Amino acid sequence: MKWQDYITVDPNVCHGRACIKDTRIMVSIILDNLAAGVTPEGIIDSYPPLNRESVQAAITYAAELARERVVTIHG
Repeated sequence: MKWQDYITVDPNVCHGRACIKDTRIMVSIILDNLAAGVTPEGIIDSYPPLNRESVQAAITYAAELARERVVTIHG
């Protein structure tokens, strides 16, 4: 799967945040829901324009970002 087939960044949509193509559903919304324990099926139920592939694309996109960026953790 290529996440690029499902995710777009357009400065005129959602302030340039990564969104699922042809929607205004931000990738961060999908990831926040997953982090809160919502299942992919639950997310799809809440956001009918999504499908299993778009949820997986959001996960794949996040994984790629995590490989490319270092986040400093203050403890």
